[in-house]
Parts: sequence; structure tokens; C-alpha cells
Amino acid sequence: MDQQSFAKNLRQGMTDAEAMLWRHLRAHRLDGQKFRRQQPIGPYFADFVHFGARLIVEADGGQHDESTRDRERDAWFERNGFKVLRFWNDDILKNTEAVLETIWAAVSEASPSPPSPLPQGERGATDSALE
Repeated sequence: MDQQSFAKNLRQGMTDAEAMLWRHLRAHRLDGQKFRRQQPIGPYFADFVHFGARLIVEADGGQHDESTRDRERDAWFERNGFKVLRFWNDDILKNTEAVLETIWAAVSEASPSPPSPLPQGERGATDSALE
């Protein structure tokens, strides 16, 4: 199966926790931020990714407890410039607001706000002032 078909299958078979999280992340709903779901990155698939902030969010069930494969995968993502946040499915379902606050803080930390415009008198000469 090619990556695109596999990603489509993953999107169609989301867990309850992934579906809940996606309802809050999709369509720029988290403070206007753009996330993608079940995104292939290198040899892996990220549950959710924000490319601008280089942030990957993973929703984990019990099969991920002490997973060597997850540690290797996270290390690969980090070597390639991504920060990885992992949340247990139970936390996503029961503490949704806290999970979203953690994600928002990570995005904000990685994407500092643009500089404010200079006050009127400090903007420099305008074309009309040069005439």
C-alpha cells in the first residue's frame, strides 16, 4: 500500500481520542493555527503536525506504553527538527482543555508573534518627505 492510501486508511480509522483532538485542531480552530492529520514525514506518520511550528502531536493508547519503537521514532523526528508531544488517549478525552493548552503553548513558543510596527515618528522618511 502506498503512503497516500495508508494515510487515508489511518484518517478513516481514528480512535475516539484522535477524533476528539482533530475536532479542536482542524480548520484553524486552535487560535488560527494549521494542523494536518496522519501526515507522512520521512519513514513515519504523525498523528497531527503543525509544520510552521515543527510540532508533532501524538495520541497514544496502551500499546504505546514503554514502546521502543516510539522512542526511536521520536528521536528521528527530533533529529529532523520536530518537537514531539505525546498524550494518552484518556487524557485527551478527560482533560481536553489542558491538552489543548499544552499544544497551544508549544505552538506559541515555536512561532513567536511578528514584531509590532514602529510608532509613526520612527518609521523613517516617506517618499513625500524626500520631494
